[in-house]
Amino acid sequence: MSPMGTIENKPHAVCIPYPAQGHVNPMLKLAKILHFKGFHITFVNSEYNHKRLLKARGPDSLNGLPSFRFQTIPDGLPEPDIDATQHVPSLCDSTRRTCLPHFKNLLSKLNNTSDVPSVTCIISDGIMSFTVDAAKELGIPDVFFWTTSASGFMCYVQYEQLIHKGLTPLKDSSYITNGYLETSIDWVPGIKEIRLRDIPTFIRTTDPDDLMLEYVQWVCKKAREASAIIFNTFDALEHDVLEAFSSILPPVYSIGPLNFLLNDVADKELKAIGSNLWKEEPECLEWLDTKEPNSVVYVNFGSVTVMTNDQLIEFAWGLANSNKTFLWIIRPDLVSGENAILPPEFVAETKNRGLLSSWCAQEQVLAHSAIGGFLTHNGWNSTLESICGGVPMICWPFFAEQQTNCRFCCKEWGIGMEIEDVRKEKVESLVRELMDGKKGKVMKEKALEWKTLAQDAASAPDGSSFLNLDNMVRQVLLGKVSKV
Repeated sequence: MSPMGTIENKPHAVCIPYPAQGHVNPMLKLAKILHFKGFHITFVNSEYNHKRLLKARGPDSLNGLPSFRFQTIPDGLPEPDIDATQHVPSLCDSTRRTCLPHFKNLLSKLNNTSDVPSVTCIISDGIMSFTVDAAKELGIPDVFFWTTSASGFMCYVQYEQLIHKGLTPLKDSSYITNGYLETSIDWVPGIKEIRLRDIPTFIRTTDPDDLMLEYVQWVCKKAREASAIIFNTFDALEHDVLEAFSSILPPVYSIGPLNFLLNDVADKELKAIGSNLWKEEPECLEWLDTKEPNSVVYVNFGSVTVMTNDQLIEFAWGLANSNKTFLWIIRPDLVSGENAILPPEFVAETKNRGLLSSWCAQEQVLAHSAIGGFLTHNGWNSTLESICGGVPMICWPFFAEQQTNCRFCCKEWGIGMEIEDVRKEKVESLVRELMDGKKGKVMKEKALEWKTLAQDAASAPDGSSFLNLDNMVRQVLLGKVSKV
C-alpha cells in the first residue's frame, strides 16, 4: 500500500497500549506498520511510562517523527518509588475509572491542531476499553488489540460462564492445593479440553467481589462494542480458537507475528524508536556471538513475574548443576520485596559459562543461532518470539493467561515442558532434557516447523496475517476515510 497523500486526507490512528511493558512493545510494532502504510500516528503512553522510556532510552528518544508523535495521559496512580511495573489490579481499576476524560481531551486537542490530520481511528489495547466511548462520540472506528494469545482471551471470555456454573470463586483457599484445579472442562469454544489450572489465574480467588474477576468480565463485554479485534498470532497456530470467535465477537483478525511483518518496514528512523522500559545491555548479543550454535539456555521471566528468594536460588543451582552455558536476565525487581541476590558460590562456579544481565533486546537474543532453549514465564510476547526464533521452551507460568499459553506450548504445539515446582533437581533435569535429550530434539524440530509457518503467515503476497492486516486496514480503519 502506498503512503497516503496530503495532511487533510491522511488517516490518523491514535494507538493507546495498556501501560505495561508486554503491552507497549506489540502496540509500538503495530503503530510502526500502520505508519509505513501511510497513517499519521499518535502513540499514547502513561506519564509514568513516558518518564521511564526517557530514562531508559535517552532524553530525545521520544521526539518521534513529524508523522509519528508521542503523547501522554495520567494513569491515575501515585508514582512508584522504584523503576518497576505497577500493581496490575490497581492499574486496571485506575485506568478504567480515571483515563477517559484525559483521553477525550487529548483527542479534542489533536483534532484542533493545525499540522495534524483529524483523528480517523483508534487502536486501543483490549484492556483500555474505555476508549470505545470516546470513539462512539466521534463516530470513528475503535479496534481492540488484545496482546494475549487468542486462546488466552477465549478463556477470559469464559469467566462469566465459570461463575455461572459455580466453578469460581473457589469455596475456600484449600481448593488451590487440593486437586480441584485439575478439573477438566470441555465446553470452551475452539478448545477440546482444558483444566481449571490452565485458565487465566484470576479465577483462583475465594472473593465473589474480586476486582480482577469483575474487571475481566467488564472488558470482555466491552470487546463486543469494538469495531474489530486483532491478535498478534497467526491462523495456523490458533486456528480452532480464531474460528470459534466468529460467532461470539466483532470481526477478529490474526495479524502476527508482528515482528515478522515489521521486517518489511525499511524506515531506519522509525525502527530506531524503541519501547523497552529498562535499559538494554548490548553485551548480551556480543557474548552470544562467541558461543556455538544451540549451546546457550536463555532465561528471562519477563517484566512482571516475581519470585521468592528461595525460588531464585533453586533456579540458580539448577542451572549451575546442568553444566550448560546460560544467559540469565535478572530484573532489579525480580524478587518480591527485596533485591535479587545470587549466592556468591553460584556466581563463582558459573562465571565462565554464564552471563547475568538486567535487560536485553529479547527478540534479537531469541533469533540468535547460539540459543538452544528458553526458560520462560510464557508471556505471549515471549512465547511468540520463541516460536519466531524456532526455540523450544521450559515453561514456568506466573499469572494471568501465561498458564493457558503454557498448556498450549506443552500439549498442543509440542514445543514446551512445564516446570511445576521449582527445585534445583527438577530445573537441572529439564534443562538437560531441553538441550541434550530426545524430547528436546523433537521439540526443537517442532519449534522450527512453527517458525516456518509463522514466516509464511507474515509473508507477502498471500500469507494469512499479511492479508488479514491489509483487510483490517481497508475494511475497518479506512472505512470512514477516503480509500487509497
